Amino acid sequence: MTERLLWRDFEALTVGELYAFLRLRADVFVVEQNCVFGDIDGKDPAARHLLGFAGEMLGGYLRVFSPAVPGEAAKIGRVVVAPAFRSTGLGRRLMTAALDEIAGRLGPVPIELAAQAHLEKFYGSFGFVRCSDDYLEDGILHCDMHKTP
Repeated sequence: MTERLLWRDFEALTVGELYAFLRLRADVFVVEQNCVFGDIDGKDPAARHLLGFAGEMLGGYLRVFSPAVPGEAAKIGRVVVAPAFRSTGLGRRLMTAALDEIAGRLGPVPIELAAQAHLEKFYGSFGFVRCSDDYLEDGILHCDMHKTP
């Protein structure tokens, strides 16, 4: 099955692409993780979206935000991989593409993310370091992580 990573600004998303990533986020974050939260947070229009397809199926997704003010950090969020695509390297390919995109568009900027605490080692493998204690967000342990340029 052919895998493709596709970057989209919000306005360029097709209805099908938007539906696919909203469904994936709901299936994993709300249903699988039994976490009731407002996923549609009003921030998607300001993000660049990375969709990871295997054939026609969306297997993974994340969103990236440019710094609001020069000198502040870019942000990566809503990193998600469908259960059928876990342990395939898709999450690693998504994160690599996100870091490459940030470097190519923004140059050497700091990058932040809020990680589910059990994924600290995964994000650490990309150079992110923990910069907070564990905290509960929507009933799931998280920690803030930061990567310096």
